[in-house]
Amino acid sequence: MQKDVHIFQLEVRPTIPSKLSRLEELAGNLWYGWDRPTRTLFARLHPALWNAVGHSPKAMLKRIDEQRLLEAAADPVYLNSLNRVLSAFDSYQNDPQPRGAGAALGEDELIAYFCAEFGFHASLPIYSGGLGILAGDHCKAASDNRLPFVAVGLLYRQGYFSQMIDKDGTQQAAYADSDFEDLPINPVLNVDASELLVQVPLVDHDVIVKVWEARIGHIRLFLLDTDLPINSDHDRDIAHQLYGGDRTTRIEQEIILGIGGVRALTAVGLKPTVWHINEGHAAFLLLERIRALVSGGLTFEPALEAVAANTVFTTHTPVPAGHDHFPQEMINQYFSHYVRELGINNDRLLALGTMGGSSDFNMTALAVRGSRFQNGVSRIHGRVSSQILSDFWPDVPREENPVTYVTNGVHVPTFLASQWRDVFDRYLGFGWSQRIHDAETWASIDDIPDHIFWNVRQDLKSQMLHLVRHRVTQQHYRNHGSQSHLDRMLRLTDPDSPRVLTIGFGRRFATYKRATLLFRNLDYMRKLVSDADRPILFLFAGKAHPADRPGQDLIKTIHAISHMPEFLGRVLLVEGYDLRLARRMVSGVDVWLNTPIYPLEASGTSGMKAAMNGVLNLSVLDGWWGEGYDGKNGWAIPPSPEEVEAERRDDEEAQTLYELLQDQIIPMYYRTNNMGHSPEWIKMAKHSIASLLPTYSASRMVKEYINDSYLPASRQGHRYVDNGFQGAVAMAEWKARVLHAWPGVALRAMQIPQPRIDFGEGVALDIAVSLNGLTPQDVVVELLLTRGLNDPIDHLAQSFALTVNQGDIGNGETHYSVQLKPEWCGRLDYRIRIYPHHELLTHPLEMGLMRWV
Repeated sequence: MQKDVHIFQLEVRPTIPSKLSRLEELAGNLWYGWDRPTRTLFARLHPALWNAVGHSPKAMLKRIDEQRLLEAAADPVYLNSLNRVLSAFDSYQNDPQPRGAGAALGEDELIAYFCAEFGFHASLPIYSGGLGILAGDHCKAASDNRLPFVAVGLLYRQGYFSQMIDKDGTQQAAYADSDFEDLPINPVLNVDASELLVQVPLVDHDVIVKVWEARIGHIRLFLLDTDLPINSDHDRDIAHQLYGGDRTTRIEQEIILGIGGVRALTAVGLKPTVWHINEGHAAFLLLERIRALVSGGLTFEPALEAVAANTVFTTHTPVPAGHDHFPQEMINQYFSHYVRELGINNDRLLALGTMGGSSDFNMTALAVRGSRFQNGVSRIHGRVSSQILSDFWPDVPREENPVTYVTNGVHVPTFLASQWRDVFDRYLGFGWSQRIHDAETWASIDDIPDHIFWNVRQDLKSQMLHLVRHRVTQQHYRNHGSQSHLDRMLRLTDPDSPRVLTIGFGRRFATYKRATLLFRNLDYMRKLVSDADRPILFLFAGKAHPADRPGQDLIKTIHAISHMPEFLGRVLLVEGYDLRLARRMVSGVDVWLNTPIYPLEASGTSGMKAAMNGVLNLSVLDGWWGEGYDGKNGWAIPPSPEEVEAERRDDEEAQTLYELLQDQIIPMYYRTNNMGHSPEWIKMAKHSIASLLPTYSASRMVKEYINDSYLPASRQGHRYVDNGFQGAVAMAEWKARVLHAWPGVALRAMQIPQPRIDFGEGVALDIAVSLNGLTPQDVVVELLLTRGLNDPIDHLAQSFALTVNQGDIGNGETHYSVQLKPEWCGRLDYRIRIYPHHELLTHPLEMGLMRWV
């Protein structure tokens, strides 16, 4: 072809027959992401095209030949399948009543959930990993529970990268631009049918932001797009790439998400009563909400109180360095206009983002100061977060500060393999998914015959091995490998005989996740894999961030080991980790391996997905496994003490890993009966499902958010906002008065305490308190009684309020007393403290002020 010949493009869209017209409706709702029959409908139309368009129903309907549609419209079998899917879809969509805890939310309530990424399905590539998948599962569970719920995110032209691994083990990152017309989204329209646009200020100009909408079951997701011809080239690129660009790109993305997200909801006509910031990226929404209230007549401090009262903040980061932060000069540059509109000075604005002695503006600090409900994402992570954030409540013992936890969960309909559904319907009873939290339901799992349970597990493993062989083969031939070497690599990867013990590791390659801990002692590993009668297959998959060189080095290390003669075919590194491969792995392997450095695994959810599919976890006791492990549902690697030097820690934990494999896991798996399976293994796998699936579901997670955060936040919001913001104004004035007086508040014992009493007797305690202008109604004076444990505040502590005695004791002090009559014997410790109190406080210790005798 001549080089100067111009090729013109013409897109011919098929006309969908009337009998299939509702396929477009199904393609426009991401409900298909967790309803396999719906996805099967589209796949049946043209399996090759379905794969070519990345399993995107909307893209497929734009490209399929008209003749295929006409044939389907004339096929009674296909139409019957379509009608069954439509019946299920309509039943789901036409049931709008909130369920469970969500029923307590009022008719006018609305939860707005902000996150930088969302992972629903491969057809909407605006996610990179765990945070996005969790956000997607949160939205799906909100839809299942019919919550009044909207979500807000960014629409990236390029989602996360596609991964290839070359013959040297070097990760190659490839990005592809999405055609928004192929995505399951639509522009939000004004009443005059024009596209909804909002303006977001950046330094010296406004960026124009287009608002798109995706449907996820019952809920709406609004996505913000700056790639518009009206914007400058720089502004068009703001949301071009997920987690791409430099610090300027990052702050501009977060301004668009936070400020633009609030303005988009306002433009749509929505008035959330609860705001949930999922990780600190969206925290600028707080400034926009405050600005709106100040423009309506409030001053800054009452506006801050009103905004914080109904804001929930979830942190996912277990190390201080992981929180987003920006130089003060950058904040001054981007928010100089906000300072004027908020009626404050630069110092007050910057103070909202100070944290840990750093001069940078920290997004987590802003989110904490602008919220009254803060949580980590597992019990361990809640403790770690309360320590990281303890400076926000400097006088309060870490164990008592407001940071709590809601352990993450996963969306069962998305990640439970379809093979299990039929088995569960038969042995757990129809409607088991509506009784997912009922312990009696899961007691029936023992009724599943072992051979049926094992057949499902083998079938899932076979499906996974098919995909693994396909991916490895593609990778091998692209890297110019030979057929004979490929045969050696895939000798244990046999879908027709999936009896090999298969251990999987699939997650982001970050150094703290220690993907190479398994290879700490290669001599030990050689012994483990050398038994021809008890073969083991280790599967590794995952991406390293393109800027994370140490993470990419982990990939190269595993690639090199996998090509050593003794490990060839026994260790496979599979490229292109994506949702499809992840779903196959978490349902298909026998053991799910997780070896993070304690306590750096905030939660982790892949192990939950594995457990619900009968896969057994082998993990360091960190994140969710620290509370999920019960001694009988998998295996645990106890973490070394945090003060242990890193080399010694890795040696010790690797040794435990090897011993568990050698002494327990491998022998149990291959201790088979005459039917070819291990009764012990199946017993543990059944218990793993029964003990973990109901507890670590996204439905349970959302229920906890409703009870612990959404409902209380809604109530607090109304208390602060109703009657012309009287509550917010009163709280701001009271806090200012307390902060002014607190440096002069003090308390002292009025006598030497009595050291011993007999059981049944009491001891009188008298305390003199200098309130420095505060009233007794402004404070609580409290005695804490413990059994003498080392913790500052023992979880079994008993508290006794001291009461005010009438009469002046001089020096401007107030006399408090209590008659202590312990119900315990032995050596007891008691301490006396004072802290501010007001009935409108969200958390009794939210001011972080306290004094002790």
